[in-house]
Amino acid sequence: MSDPKVYKLWQEGNTSGIFQFESQGMTNFMKELKPDCLEDLIAGVSLYRPGPMDQIPRYIRGKQNPGHNEYTHPSLEPILNVTYGCMVYQEQVMQIVRDLAGYSMGRADLVRRAMGKKKLDVMAKEREVFIHGQLDENGNIIVPGCVRNGIDEISANKIFNEMSEFAKYAFNKSHAACYAVVSYRTAYLKAYYPAEFMAATLNSYLGNLDKAPQYIDECKRLGIQILKPDINKSFEKFTVENGKIRFGLGAIKNVGTIPVENIVKERKEKGNYKSFTDFCERISEMQVNKKCIESLIKAGAFQEFEQTRATLLASFENIIDTIQSENKKGFNGQVSMFDIGTKQEKEDMEKQKYKFEEYEEIPEKEILSMEKEMLGIYISGHPLEKIREQIIHVTNINSLDLNKIVEKTDTTSIDENTEIQQTKTKFIDGQKVKYAGIITSIKKKYTKNNKIMAFIAIEDLYGTAEIIAFENAVINAGKSLIEENIVIVEGRLSIREDQEPTIIANEIKTLGEEKLNIITFDITNFSEEQKEKLRCAIKYFSGDRNNMNVQVKIGEDIKPCGAIYYNDEVKKIFDRI
Repeated sequence: MSDPKVYKLWQEGNTSGIFQFESQGMTNFMKELKPDCLEDLIAGVSLYRPGPMDQIPRYIRGKQNPGHNEYTHPSLEPILNVTYGCMVYQEQVMQIVRDLAGYSMGRADLVRRAMGKKKLDVMAKEREVFIHGQLDENGNIIVPGCVRNGIDEISANKIFNEMSEFAKYAFNKSHAACYAVVSYRTAYLKAYYPAEFMAATLNSYLGNLDKAPQYIDECKRLGIQILKPDINKSFEKFTVENGKIRFGLGAIKNVGTIPVENIVKERKEKGNYKSFTDFCERISEMQVNKKCIESLIKAGAFQEFEQTRATLLASFENIIDTIQSENKKGFNGQVSMFDIGTKQEKEDMEKQKYKFEEYEEIPEKEILSMEKEMLGIYISGHPLEKIREQIIHVTNINSLDLNKIVEKTDTTSIDENTEIQQTKTKFIDGQKVKYAGIITSIKKKYTKNNKIMAFIAIEDLYGTAEIIAFENAVINAGKSLIEENIVIVEGRLSIREDQEPTIIANEIKTLGEEKLNIITFDITNFSEEQKEKLRCAIKYFSGDRNNMNVQVKIGEDIKPCGAIYYNDEVKKIFDRI
């Protein structure tokens, strides 16, 4: 378990989906630590907990500066050198009391238990034994103690204090090692089989796709395309298809396990479905109801056939009723008019048998809305994708930023020279923010003072944020406050230790579709000198009350880079770059 390619995932913070290492705090810890062996992973699992977390700065310093570890007493070095001088595991506590004070293995375990369960009376007794030892009634030494073993009383007291504080929340190493091995194995799969790994990860949330947007975004980052559900290609779960992930039929809303099993079994035994009517005929005797078929249509599972979704939605019930009627006649021994005549006549009559109500395709916005309803995510695209640049320019926070905001209890400052990245968030409680996205749900309620307030879920390109709007904001929002409306929220951050970060809205309004003032510099072929001149110019003319947003284009990639006061004089300067 020493593959550099695998450890690179932790070193670069690409830990989405990796067991035990998904949280933002743990991700940032690993980015600082730069693990390169299993021992680091075991330690990481053990340290990222209340209590041992205080040792994280010391552990990172030891990792980054090997050979400069500090020990309360030299006798601790053989025990703690593997963890850079830090107490990380319960086993280390047991070894310390054995090696330094001469405890038996059984009594060492009793000390570990007492510390872990905070038995103050037992610990007070064991402190004396640990330092000075214990004699039996005949004066024979039962436990030598630290002093008899050449360790001074001050150091012994200090070591016991460290053990007592640490052991309150400590992991045993065997437990942490099991976790770390599983973590490494999942990381190995992600490193070498990314599509298969992400498909399996999505399958683990098949019954609840709330986390799907996070993993879909990870797939995009990895360059893995998510394919729409397809009646002839999809199975119950997410599957890999030529390096791409095919959406599973079982993940579609209102489509149960039994209908999917029947659909797939029929397809395996008798071949692909040739048309929508062929599908309906072949599953007519199975447990596949109209609601299930409607959901498959909305999800786009029949897109390979010639009819539009609008046509299928308008026609499928009549087609199913016709099939069921024909099946009933056949069951009763009646001969259908479609069973007589020549082959050509039969084909002509077959076309007349099922009459589709032809409609043009549903508008893109409605298709995306249906996909979101059925799949929990947008597959064909995202309603916000076309206005991505506009959103970037008018907002200063997104759902990814909210997820990165760390609660005070998770904040770890290493020292004046080293700092875990998570403490560097630019967001603080009460800060003014602008957030934009599409409203996915609105829950209104009345306070004790009979004033209305609303809890609003707003989804952007990366995830969902919770917005709290009190009476004035709700009233002023008016018609903007409807589901599937794209809005911009101006408000303030609320960051509490026992809650997820939220935004308290001051104003909610529909995001206008008007074009913004944007100046774009194509720097694809810029020299380093030109790039430096541009950076300096943007920095010099930037300001909060700007009238021009600036972005740069490198190939097909466009990135915002600030905003400036813009006038003719400034334009001349930029023209000279």
